[in-house]
This record gives sequence, C-alpha cells and structure tokens, in this order.
Amino acid sequence: MSLHVTLELTAVDGRVDEMIAVLKKSLPDTRARKGCEFVTVHQDQANPNQVLLIERWATREDDDAYRAWRAGEGAIKEMAGLVAAAPVVRYFDDVDA
Repeated sequence: MSLHVTLELTAVDGRVDEMIAVLKKSLPDTRARKGCEFVTVHQDQANPNQVLLIERWATREDDDAYRAWRAGEGAIKEMAGLVAAAPVVRYFDDVDA
C-alpha cells in the first residue's frame, strides 16, 4: 500500500515565487528517487506564502531514505533563505470508506 505525504512550507514574505522556482528545479531529483510515485506543488489561495507538496511513496522506507538524502548530500541549499518556518510533514495511509 502506498504512503501519502504532505509537506507544508512557509516562504519568507516576498520570496514565494523564488521558492517555487527552486522546487521546480529540484523536483525531478525527487521524482527519480526509488519509490516516489508522484509529487505535486500547490499554493494556498488565502495565504500565498504557504506551499503544499503532496507526495505518494511506495513505502515508508522509501520516503525515510529520501528524507535522509535530502537532509544530507541531496540538500537543496538554495532553500536556506527562502523558508520562514520549520517544514511540517504528515503521513497518511489509505482508508477504505
């Protein structure tokens, strides 16, 4: 069963377009990682500085390996001055309803 992940990012005022441009440049690397089924980027209509990534991974282990890679050698250095708050990551399982 796939794992759904949301990643909420808050951009520094006036820098959200730059943040989105950096994400667009770096997401091909994310999509190429083992287990990444998709990742999309969304901007909040009410608060444009809020950016939401919706991801699906084959397993939690694949996502954990990806997050470890991004925290190390795969870090996106250009994001350092663009993020105003700690990212919020949430994990969801499918529920039969």
